Amino acid sequence: MDLYDSRAGISAFLFKKCPPEAVDLAFVLCSPSVSSLQPALALYKAGLTRRILISGGGTAVDGSPEWAFYREHALAAGIPESALLLEKDARNTAENAAFGAALIERDLGWDKVRSLAICAKPFHMRRAIMTVRRHVPADTRLIAQPPNDPGDLSADTWWQSAKGRQRVFAELGKIGDYALKGDLGDV
Repeated sequence: MDLYDSRAGISAFLFKKCPPEAVDLAFVLCSPSVSSLQPALALYKAGLTRRILISGGGTAVDGSPEWAFYREHALAAGIPESALLLEKDARNTAENAAFGAALIERDLGWDKVRSLAICAKPFHMRRAIMTVRRHVPADTRLIAQPPNDPGDLSADTWWQSAKGRQRVFAELGKIGDYALKGDLGDV
């Protein structure tokens, strides 16, 4: 296996992406920058989802809580407040998945949510999907919907910068850490 094959394999594993399709809920895992919201907005505007769950209690680039930063962007994009579910406490992917799934069960019910679009950073998509899988019913369909934002790492170029290599190899390590703690479901 040469270097190209290794890079391609890592990219194929981490940078998971599915075609857009109709889902019961778009589940957005927040980060400091707002690009992860983009696919959820696109699904809503295309009529492919009627609800968006925003999950994140960290700090956004503007210093506000991530959930509030994403909420403001969603409202500014024309998404009605009634279409938004807000999970305000999660500080990491495991908490996004656990707290988000509990919110879905409490406020909507799994009988009404049979499919989720998981919206997270492109390089983070594999762990996001695997972690959410651990917390949702086995028959819930999960589709990977990363943003296509020039500010995010790309499957085609992540290895071309020290920061890109660091983020991707750290993500691979986090998948191992999550697996050892039992935080991942089967995908």
